[in-house]
Amino acid sequence: MNPFKSHFDGSHALDIIAFRVNEQEYCVETRLVREIRGWSPCTPVPHSPPSVIGVISLRGTVIPIIDLADRLGMDRQEGHERSAIVVVEAGESVVGLVVDRVSDILTLGRDRVQDMPSGPTAPHLRFAEGMITIDTGLMCLLNIERVVDVKNTLPERSEARAAHTHAYH
Repeated sequence: MNPFKSHFDGSHALDIIAFRVNEQEYCVETRLVREIRGWSPCTPVPHSPPSVIGVISLRGTVIPIIDLADRLGMDRQEGHERSAIVVVEAGESVVGLVVDRVSDILTLGRDRVQDMPSGPTAPHLRFAEGMITIDTGLMCLLNIERVVDVKNTLPERSEARAAHTHAYH
């Protein structure tokens, strides 16, 4: 069995929004994106999960904002005027994802999405739905429901952050 064989039906188009986080390309299906907003500061929420940087009011509805870099196990990113907030729907939840910038809106065949490999690195790949080959390398198609489920945290990242914090205080 080929671990890179796609489980997507190649007969259908896939509409995606591509964006960059820490100089890496990621994308989500456009059907899950409610809107894309420019950066605006968030109001911190005490005792929130580490990747939740705060909340904003979106037309009268308060939504959590997730630092996508932190969520994916990378160094935290400070939002700035060039950052964007991609507002996504995952089941009943609406959340904002802070990204460095939105790079493209694409339509491609679902057969271009390759499954993630299985094996020893599989637990670290749980936020990925698949990989798409692009001119500059690979772009990761994110599984938004897994990304926004803050109970599904990378324990190694949390432990590393706690150890780092403890070492400097």
